[in-house]
Amino acid sequence: MKYAYFPGCSLHSTASEYDLSTKAVCRELGIELEEIPDWNCCGATSGHSLNKEVGIALPLRNLAKAEEMGLDVVTPCAACFNRLKSADDIVKRDPAMLALMAEKYGVNYKGTVNTLSLLSVVYGLGVEAIQSHVKRELAGLKPACYYGCLLLRPPDVADFDDAENPISLDELMGSLGAEAVKWPYKTECCGASLSLSKSEIVVKLTHDILSMAKRSGANCIVTACPLCQGNLDMRQSQVEAKYGEEFGLPIFYFTQLMGAAFGLPDSSLGFNKLMVNPGAVLAAVGSEGK
Repeated sequence: MKYAYFPGCSLHSTASEYDLSTKAVCRELGIELEEIPDWNCCGATSGHSLNKEVGIALPLRNLAKAEEMGLDVVTPCAACFNRLKSADDIVKRDPAMLALMAEKYGVNYKGTVNTLSLLSVVYGLGVEAIQSHVKRELAGLKPACYYGCLLLRPPDVADFDDAENPISLDELMGSLGAEAVKWPYKTECCGASLSLSKSEIVVKLTHDILSMAKRSGANCIVTACPLCQGNLDMRQSQVEAKYGEEFGLPIFYFTQLMGAAFGLPDSSLGFNKLMVNPGAVLAAVGSEGK
């Protein structure tokens, strides 16, 4: 199973632990990733709102390069997935736009590439296949599975899971021995794209998500989006100070928890890069399994 790998800007910078754990878990699962050569930023999150044509050309160029590789694309980042998938959908529905991409931007794309989120690829392996790799069940871990707003919407484009009540991440956590909590904020927006322009709104949105996760019994949050992870992780102390509440919720990438359950070394999972220290939560869970 081989894919053209699009890490996106975040995974080569602020979310390097996501990139690290993605590669470690994929090696364990037999998923081969070949990074797209000379890839460029896909324009998330503001590019498409500033210039429609450029907002299509940026992700489409990456798809065209993957097409040259003869491989479907997989990306761990929800925002990148949204932009790549949307650009592909637009040009397939609009031949004139596809022609414009070639004429004006030099992007020659035939539309033969399928774009997948890493979560959908891993989930598609099936619960039994995942469980066969588990060496340390994450018993006692109670994650709030947070999908965010970009991974599943618009539903006719994303074409994965239920946009209102998704279950893929919950079931994936269950296959590791964790107990995903039931909570109503699975797909609420955390406001990450407004972090610089409207930070007061972002603080409020972040507080609501953290507070609901805590009240629902979660001892951590797990996500597949580097924008969501960074926002909830780095802003947590600011939210705690403003609202006078203590959360102490580590914000994990799903690949980090998979790696922990698989018994992969911490050095390949990047737990030390998280702002909210996950040590106490990780130390309190797990049992020797298969």
